[in-house]
Amino acid sequence: MTDDSQARASLLSIQVARPHIVRHMGKDVPTGIFKLPVTGPVMVRKLNIDGDEQGDLKVHGGVDKAVYCYAAEHYPAWREELARDLPYGTFGENLTVTGLLEDEIHVGDVLEVGDAVLEVSDPRQPCYKLGIKMGDQGIIKQFEESGRSGFYCRVLQEGMIEPGQPITLRDRDESQPTIADLVAGRNAKI
Repeated sequence: MTDDSQARASLLSIQVARPHIVRHMGKDVPTGIFKLPVTGPVMVRKLNIDGDEQGDLKVHGGVDKAVYCYAAEHYPAWREELARDLPYGTFGENLTVTGLLEDEIHVGDVLEVGDAVLEVSDPRQPCYKLGIKMGDQGIIKQFEESGRSGFYCRVLQEGMIEPGQPITLRDRDESQPTIADLVAGRNAKI
């Protein structure tokens, strides 16, 4: 992150969901992608945010994917491309943030927000459940190719967070790839 982006990085919105069952290709599928905003402070724990659960722990959640962050800066482009209103949380993110773009964020970056300390672990790779939510399985390829993946974090220190708080970069290893580098590498293999 540049000094300017570090100064402006902040938490805009927090979203959570409990899994519910949706019908997909004749099967009942549990999903936690239908996130809703919460107001006020919320506790970030090692495996998730209070009030949030994942529908399938084989591919979502766990220690390395406890919190999903997505940049608010991407929403205007998506609203234009998809020609519809998209509230924060549309892409299943827990934290809608500003000032933390994929080409500036490195794997291993340590971020502090409120009392919580997070470590960037991996870019998000969308699955068919995003297609279910959006009513179009074509969104998966479009999302991946856009480079606007967002990123997962592990929780190094549990703590309370709330919308409006600044996000501070505490540590970075410049030798680690950016989230954008990893997404580009994944896309090159497709």
